[in-house]
Amino acid sequence: MIVSVLSLLLQGAQPYEPVCNQEAADRGIQQEMNICAMTEYRAADANLNAQWKITSSKMKARDDGWTPDWDDRPGYFASLLEGQRAWIAYRDAHCRTDGYAARGGSLEPLLVSTCKTTLTKARTEELRALADGPE
Repeated sequence: MIVSVLSLLLQGAQPYEPVCNQEAADRGIQQEMNICAMTEYRAADANLNAQWKITSSKMKARDDGWTPDWDDRPGYFASLLEGQRAWIAYRDAHCRTDGYAARGGSLEPLLVSTCKTTLTKARTEELRALADGPE
């Protein structure tokens, strides 16, 4: 009976998403600083994902006009995808290491999120430049 009630309650439950309280973060409350840094990273990641759709679409279009008769290297999109996967692995490992400056402390999530935000914004611009580059 208890399991049934809990199951019904959990079916409608949404995961808890903390909201950035910038005023509290500005006062130096570490938990709020961490939440705001994560919120900023998620926004940067959403922008990157939007740019990825544009860039990958353009790379696929470039592949459509490419004939591999004389060149057996991967196409535009395959190269882009390989690079993106490598970049994600780099970002995550690099930022984890960056966070180790406060390893195990309450500051660590802030350092990791800030690092990820910085690298993600830079990667978004790289993807934009690829999309806008010569055809």
